[in-house]
Amino acid sequence: MTESDPRPAGPSAATRPEVTQPEEADRLGELLRSPGYFKVLVFCALIGVPVSLIAFWFLVALHELEHLMWDDLPEALGWDVPPWWWPLPLLLVAGTTVGLVVTRLPGGGGHIPASGLHTGGVSPGALPGVVLAALLSLPLGATLGPEAPLIALGGGLALLFRDLARAPATPQSTALLGAAGAAAAVAVIFGSPLIAAVILIEVAGVGGPQLFAVMLPALLSSGVGALVFTGFGRWTGFDAPSLSVKVAAPVPQLDAGDVVWAVLMAVAIGALVHTIMRGGRLTARFVAKRPVFHTTLCALAAGICAAVYALTTGRSPANVASSGQGTLGELAGDPHGWGVGALIAVLLCTSVAYSLCLGSLRGGPVFPSLFLGAAAGVLLAPLPGLGVVPAMAAGMAAATASALRLPVSSIVLVVLVLDSVAMTPVVVLAAVVAFVTTQLLPRGSARPPAGGPAQPSPAGPPAPGTSGASGGGSV
Repeated sequence: MTESDPRPAGPSAATRPEVTQPEEADRLGELLRSPGYFKVLVFCALIGVPVSLIAFWFLVALHELEHLMWDDLPEALGWDVPPWWWPLPLLLVAGTTVGLVVTRLPGGGGHIPASGLHTGGVSPGALPGVVLAALLSLPLGATLGPEAPLIALGGGLALLFRDLARAPATPQSTALLGAAGAAAAVAVIFGSPLIAAVILIEVAGVGGPQLFAVMLPALLSSGVGALVFTGFGRWTGFDAPSLSVKVAAPVPQLDAGDVVWAVLMAVAIGALVHTIMRGGRLTARFVAKRPVFHTTLCALAAGICAAVYALTTGRSPANVASSGQGTLGELAGDPHGWGVGALIAVLLCTSVAYSLCLGSLRGGPVFPSLFLGAAAGVLLAPLPGLGVVPAMAAGMAAATASALRLPVSSIVLVVLVLDSVAMTPVVVLAAVVAFVTTQLLPRGSARPPAGGPAQPSPAGPPAPGTSGASGGGSV
């Protein structure tokens, strides 16, 4: 036992008796039989329906507003696609209004995206600011996704329903209800309760650094071992009996080049996304000094990035000034329709706009990281021995794991997005390598509170699952 270990002295790990599975099952049974926990469980089941419905209509509102701003209005004015300057007035309005929401309404409009995903910290009174900041950011061109506002909305709604039902408020019930509401809401955008549960486990920091210390070797060994059974190159693999459902759809055969390039790509993409996130934290420190003016300035700079992209490529500025969800579908549907120049331009402009929006506007970091990883994969796909699908899979996994610092969630998310398990080995390898690369790089500036003074950076990179990690726990 170390000096910092708060547990009382006891038998060493070698002599301490192991806790068997039946004993753990008995403890779980006792917990489930406790009246307090059972009531919370039933209440969570009941609130899942209204929270999911409200989250659905929130997403519908975001989609309709985005369609109005980027399709209907330009078409009504005679343009088939938005002109190059279109993001400038929209993001000017977004920056000014979000800055006002952050400074005038409770809750600061929700968590700053540069600090990662969070499960707690949003009270029912902060919900108007969270919803308004998201509606003013995402449809007007913020390079962010909707998942963080959804998590905040779900958690806040769960606590609101508890207060309306006049249920007792305890720290335990607050944490459980907040996580349950967040999971119900985020499952709507990802289309799966599985990814919602996995994200909430990692975001909440269950198990702390020890969980990651055990999990990373297990993920890495299982990812490499999976190649024995899935095969790569001339190796066809073993047909081992497993619990799986095979879908009758053609899938690409992994090659040795796919595996090697996936690892090298993960290092480079991990370093790139780490730099973007670090820039987002620097932006947040800059915005905190004068929230309204600096938020407007950063949002306008993000609009300039989209305008520069449109001017240099002739493509829609919405490729940069958006979450990337629609552009990711276009890229995956026709990867060969993007030239090298267009891919380089979208990577550079989206990276800068993403970094600026992470520290100023309100949204989530997941969708843009998926798009950046996919675009990098398509750009690098012509490398000898590397296929387009494995490159996209590895790129998305590496970028998401580096942005969120949630390797398991990133793996599950990318596998679900691809709707195939064939790329799982390269997805696992890329996610683990990018996560380790990110953890070994200097973290840089700490994220200050909205409108508050900047805090000094902690020494060394923080352990995942702690309050300093970019995706673990609540800050």
